[in-house]
Amino acid sequence: MDISLLITLFLIGFVGSFISGMLGIGGAIINFPMLLYIPALLGVGHFSAHEVSGITAIQVFFATIGGVMVYRKGGFLNKTLIAYMGISILLGSFIGGFSSTHMPESGINVVYGILALIAVIMMFVPKKGVEDIPLDQVNLNKWLAALFAFIVGIGAGIVGAGGAFLLVPIMLTVLKIPTRMTIASSLAITLISSIGAVTGKISTGQVPIIPSIIMVVASLLASPIGANAGKRVNTKVLQVIMGVLILATAVKTWMEIL
Repeated sequence: MDISLLITLFLIGFVGSFISGMLGIGGAIINFPMLLYIPALLGVGHFSAHEVSGITAIQVFFATIGGVMVYRKGGFLNKTLIAYMGISILLGSFIGGFSSTHMPESGINVVYGILALIAVIMMFVPKKGVEDIPLDQVNLNKWLAALFAFIVGIGAGIVGAGGAFLLVPIMLTVLKIPTRMTIASSLAITLISSIGAVTGKISTGQVPIIPSIIMVVASLLASPIGANAGKRVNTKVLQVIMGVLILATAVKTWMEIL
C-alpha cells in the first residue's frame, strides 16, 4: 500500500477520532464521508462504500474505548441508560451490519444520508431546561430509550457506525438527558453497538485489514485527547460543533446521491 495513502488514512483517523472523543460520538458520521471522498480526491486511493463501512466499524470500536476510559471517573456514566440502550442497539447493529452485505453501494450511501439528515434536524430542536437537571435526578423512560436504540442500531450497523451521531440528539431532545451525561453515556453505548457492527462486517468480509489498523492506531491516540478537550468546552459550543459537522456531511452526501 502506498505511503501517501497510509498517511492520509492516519490523518483522517486522527481528526475524526479527536472530534468523536470531544463530542461523544464514535466518529463514523465524520469518517465515512472523509474515507469515501478524500483519498479519491487526492488521488492516493479509493474505497468502496462497503469497504468504508467496514473500516469505520473497526475504528468506532477502538475510538469509543478511549473516550469511555476518560469519562468513567467523572460520574457522568448512567449505567441504567447504558444497559437498556446498549443491549438494544447491539441487537440492531448486528442485524444492520450482517444485512448490509446484500445492499448495493448506493443503498448504503442513501441510508447514511437519511441518518445524517435526521440527526441534523434533531440537533437544532430546542432543549429547554435539560442542563438544569442534576445528574442524580435524571428521569429516564427505559423502554422508549431501548426502542430508539434498536432502530438506530439497524441503520448504524448498515453504514458501519456506532450510532452515537443519532443517539446524542435523541438523548438530548427526546429523553431529556443533560449534555455531559449524554456525551459520556453515548460513548459507552456506541462501544457496545460497534461490537454488533464489527461482527457483522467481519463475518461478511467487508473489512480491509491494513487501512483498519491505521485508523485504529489513530483512534487510540486521538480519542482520549478529544475526550479531555470536551470536558473543558462549553456544552452549547459542543452542540453547535456537532450540528455543523453533521449538516456539512449530510449536504455532501445528498449532493453525491442526487
